[in-house]
Amino acid sequence: MAGAALRLPATRTGPVRVTRDIPVRARDGVVLRTDHYAPTAVDAPTVLIRTPYGRGGPLRLLGRVLAARGKHAVIQSCRGTGGSGGTFAPLVHERDDGLDTLDWLRRQSWWAGALGMFGISYQGFAQWALAADAGDDLRAMVAVVTASATRDSTYAGESFALDTVLTWAELLHAQTVPWLARQRELKRGQPRLAAALEHLPLAEADRVATGVTIPFFQEWLRHHTPDAPYWRTRIFADRVARVRAPVLMVTGWHDIFLPAQLDDHATLRAAGARPRLVIGPWTHGSPGLFVAALREGLAWLDTHLTPGDRRPDGSTAAVRLYVGGRGGGWRDLPDWPPPATDTAWHLHPGGELATRPAVPSTPDEFRYDPADPTPSLGGPLLVAQRAGAVDNRRVEARPDVLTYTSAPLTRPMEVTGPVRADIHVRGELPYLDVFVRLCDVDRRGRSWNICDGLVRVAPDRFPADPSGVLRVPVPLWPTAHRFAVGHRLRLQVTGGAHPRWARNPGSGESLGTAATLRAGWQQVFHDPERPSALILPVVHSGSMRS
Repeated sequence: MAGAALRLPATRTGPVRVTRDIPVRARDGVVLRTDHYAPTAVDAPTVLIRTPYGRGGPLRLLGRVLAARGKHAVIQSCRGTGGSGGTFAPLVHERDDGLDTLDWLRRQSWWAGALGMFGISYQGFAQWALAADAGDDLRAMVAVVTASATRDSTYAGESFALDTVLTWAELLHAQTVPWLARQRELKRGQPRLAAALEHLPLAEADRVATGVTIPFFQEWLRHHTPDAPYWRTRIFADRVARVRAPVLMVTGWHDIFLPAQLDDHATLRAAGARPRLVIGPWTHGSPGLFVAALREGLAWLDTHLTPGDRRPDGSTAAVRLYVGGRGGGWRDLPDWPPPATDTAWHLHPGGELATRPAVPSTPDEFRYDPADPTPSLGGPLLVAQRAGAVDNRRVEARPDVLTYTSAPLTRPMEVTGPVRADIHVRGELPYLDVFVRLCDVDRRGRSWNICDGLVRVAPDRFPADPSGVLRVPVPLWPTAHRFAVGHRLRLQVTGGAHPRWARNPGSGESLGTAATLRAGWQQVFHDPERPSALILPVVHSGSMRS
């Protein structure tokens, strides 16, 4: 019944036999608790899911659906979670524990030699840790809102994804507290987490949120530099090109891992693979994403694990994406990104955004105060209820937010692909952040965020001209959006987006221990010698099909 309610592909086989809490022993003796959902069919393929979020809830549904469709579903709790032994240390044990689990699978009487993997978020990290070493047994992967490398997402722009990391740390800890106490905290609106997101120094924030010190949170605060050896064994990007199994990637335009997942897609394409990529109007935890992942994932596993199966919708497109905005909708592409023309929209005096070249002008300026940091609003966040597109007028009314707005469009404009900005800035302080956000302003004046990005500036990171002005390239999240006739483009330029990114204290102190807050003026230049601009990939009609 649940499968029908979710409009999942029809069940193929009969009853499902479930064995819970199987002790799978890792090489160091740690027991990994595992559930097995067995089909009635003989010589059935196996789908492995390794997770730190427990084996109940939606995973029980998925296990039964997979088994009912003629596959062995094996769902295992990562070490230190869900009854498994040992201590959970993100990304540290997933390769070895995954290989030990695969060795166990190969010794089971029901093993038929064909393996698929399915995973959302961290479950996908566990897939990438194992995939390159799984051999020819691995026949298919379903990687949903995830990536092979987490370092760049954690320190996007060399800042720190505070909201994502601390919220995730609190979520993992919540699995260890009594159910009633957790429900009480959720009903109160998680005041401890809210207080922790505002707290300084950050090295104390985990204790404010949970009452305990969380080792990986402390480690991520300490090992934040780009060359930190700490991350070398915790990212799997160098293994992606070795994966030969067909990979399905499902993600959303407002997902926290979108840029990193598209990097994985590019790596597979460069290696000659043909992954399927689906990008929808989803956030990291939105229900629509979960339903789409099940529907696409089950079809993918059927096609590549079960001989003779075909995709039920008949789609063969390598890329399927949703274009937002009026007149958008689903599009099929042969590859990502589609052909597009990079079009510069220049910042102009008076808060204007236009395609004509920059003109002689004086810079605009604002004062960023980390004691009252510019707030983040919507966008790619871990918690679905706060993520996605929202009306930005409240934050745009602040004095520390510069906005540049185009004239109403006289014809629709479709933007699909990577988005970037070049912002020329000069700061009163040598330590500052540059946050840039693109919005779609509708006919009612509502300003809806489309994509954004942030870059942290420190001495010597960017060369300065003789007057001390820095050209700061800011990569924004990729997007696919159709701006309608009568709508306007708006670009925000600010000094931060807290707590999505940790506030820049302006003092140059270390990430975890910074407590001194220094406010300072920032100037944004837009003259011919320093032409700040937003660069959009404009797609011409005919290059994409519905």
